[in-house]
Amino acid sequence: MITVTIDGKSIQTEPTKTIIDAAFENGLYVPHFCWHPALSISGNCRMCLVEVEKMPKQVIACSTLCMDGMVVHINSEKAVEARAAVMEFILINHPLDCPICDEAGECKLQDYAYRFSVGESRFDEEKNHNMKRTALGPRVMFDAERCISCSRCIRFCEDVVGDPQLTFVQRGDRVTVATFPGKQLDSPYSMNVIDVCPVGALTNTDFRFKARAWDMSKTPSICTGCARGCNTNIWVRQNDILRLTPRENQDVNNFWMCDAGRLESWRDVNAGTRVKQPMLRRDGVHVPVTWDEALASVVSDLKGYAKQQIAVIGSPFDTCEDAWVLQRFAREILHTPYLDLLPHTLPGDEDAFLLRADKTPNTAGARLAGLAPQDAAHGLDGIIAALEQGIVKAVIVTDHRAAMHAEFFRALARAELVIAFVSNTSALTERADAVLASSTFAEKGGTMVNFQSHMQLLNPAVLTMERERWMGGFQPSRLDTFGTEFDRWGRIPRMDSRPTWKIATALARVLGAKWKFEHAEDVFDEMAQKIPALHAHSYDTLGRAGRRLEGPAPAHALPYVYSDVHPRSGQ
Repeated sequence: MITVTIDGKSIQTEPTKTIIDAAFENGLYVPHFCWHPALSISGNCRMCLVEVEKMPKQVIACSTLCMDGMVVHINSEKAVEARAAVMEFILINHPLDCPICDEAGECKLQDYAYRFSVGESRFDEEKNHNMKRTALGPRVMFDAERCISCSRCIRFCEDVVGDPQLTFVQRGDRVTVATFPGKQLDSPYSMNVIDVCPVGALTNTDFRFKARAWDMSKTPSICTGCARGCNTNIWVRQNDILRLTPRENQDVNNFWMCDAGRLESWRDVNAGTRVKQPMLRRDGVHVPVTWDEALASVVSDLKGYAKQQIAVIGSPFDTCEDAWVLQRFAREILHTPYLDLLPHTLPGDEDAFLLRADKTPNTAGARLAGLAPQDAAHGLDGIIAALEQGIVKAVIVTDHRAAMHAEFFRALARAELVIAFVSNTSALTERADAVLASSTFAEKGGTMVNFQSHMQLLNPAVLTMERERWMGGFQPSRLDTFGTEFDRWGRIPRMDSRPTWKIATALARVLGAKWKFEHAEDVFDEMAQKIPALHAHSYDTLGRAGRRLEGPAPAHALPYVYSDVHPRSGQ
């Protein structure tokens, strides 16, 4: 270990660390564009210039190794002047199009121009113009005028994905980013270049011009596209999800996520196929009803069947809390031995980076919560056989993707009663006698466990009528130009849906149970008492990054949480 002093703070660090690494590890911020802790060092933006005592000129913090006794000044007069000069140089040809740029509000250049620039330019000549709206691939649009040649996108493809698809072409003030001749940026992780781009040069073709950063709420959550459980931020405007972006978690996904999860995992939330409220089949047609009416009807129907005649099929897309209450409802209230969940895998759709063939986000969590058969005879295969033999006559299903399991869905046609707790209409709802509107992952809190036994928290990002009732009731206060009712915070409740655990709890109460679950955390607290692997855990201990329940946690690449935003920017 060696000792260096950075802005008056004495730091113990390794001689293999650069100045910028040592600074970030100790809570000291060094402005930067091209440097990123997960990418190789390029040293071409010069924004991280710092003053080092006994050195004749400023050095770049991203590639200068620490030495014992080194004294570094990040905010000395010389360092501040050097950064201002770099900013002036970068802004010479940068277009003044912040009002129409998709990156406005979350742009490092915009933020640094306010924090570190002099606020005016001595350059009054015509700016160089370059290509705009260039499609680098099916999901990424490039604006060459805004590019500051930091090479982050190039290094991401080379260093992280291992598939070099971008490069610099031309020279001098004409240099720009391009794909190789006849190729396009089409890797499964191509949209991560948008996240690492510090300016508005690379934009999301799906999100372009839909909203500004300040128009949306940002809620930390996890991707439900596969068993990896990448950490994400859900961006919502007027109760519609507009995009998902990756959130750093060194234990799970580092800084990244796949394009499929980013674009497809949330589509069901916004889809026009949403089940908006409970429905019962009457004269062959589904009729919307109140929750009280729906629950009373379902309970009345279930009372007509013996315990051996009922099966419960859970969903690996539900939370651990959903699975816990559902399996208790099956075992303690219905007393049925037939209990399992449906698998969803795509053989071969997996790689060594993030993608998993198992497309369920919480199979491990559902099993941990007890949503599993007591033996093979009463699992999924046993349920299919019992349906075909006429033993099982009533089925509760909480997975609207049930029709994807062809063998089970064919057997389901033999059931006399089908009750679906689902968020979206599908072939299952067409078959169902009662459809109870369940919340999606974006509308409820809870936990999920990925394939590595890492438990993480979901947070509600989208408003539902159920959540409004819990918050004190939806009280319209104004109308928009189309006559849509808003509450006093400008939000529109989407659906009269409930989490699966709350539906099962309500049914249990109608059947005489004294369950007192009011919030997802109440369910988790009971799980923590009953499940040994959760004894030491709570929502507070899980925190932003979650906890590994089994096996050793991976070695962290970073001993700190990296933010690409200046800590005083207010973003």
